[in-house]
Amino acid sequence: MAATLPGHSAVCFGRIYSSLPPPSSAAKLRVSMTVSGFASSLSRSTSMQALGFGRSQLVGSPIVTPAVVTSQPALPLRTAPVHPVVARRVCPFTGKKANRANKVSFSNHKTKKLQFVNLQYKRIWWEAGKRYVKLRLSTKALKTIEKNGLDAVAKKAGIDLRKE
Repeated sequence: MAATLPGHSAVCFGRIYSSLPPPSSAAKLRVSMTVSGFASSLSRSTSMQALGFGRSQLVGSPIVTPAVVTSQPALPLRTAPVHPVVARRVCPFTGKKANRANKVSFSNHKTKKLQFVNLQYKRIWWEAGKRYVKLRLSTKALKTIEKNGLDAVAKKAGIDLRKE
């Protein structure tokens, strides 16, 4: 038998041993009436399961757990996930975008594939603004800018360089 402190119980080989004397039948009746009266009054207004009532695994007497009360209101659920902003694979100056093509194998089997535009991040000196402008453009647009100038190509494409 396990040694216990006064008022405490110990479990040894699946049995409960207590240092207190067993309660009299009158005390058991009084406790069961109090608990059943409390439970019946609660069952009228709310469900016992919602309040956290349960049964003890060891003794069989009811266990009352306090209801959890939160002070903060519940946040509304989001309906759509938030996606990060991703730059499209389209050149803003020339309008070039991915081409749908066939990948042809040695056995002449054709499968679809995308041929993407050769986009590059470039810092280009903008003479009218007296500063560098960082742009994501295709190599074809870069050749066109070298030939005609940044202002002319941006004006033709309808791009405002002051925002960037």
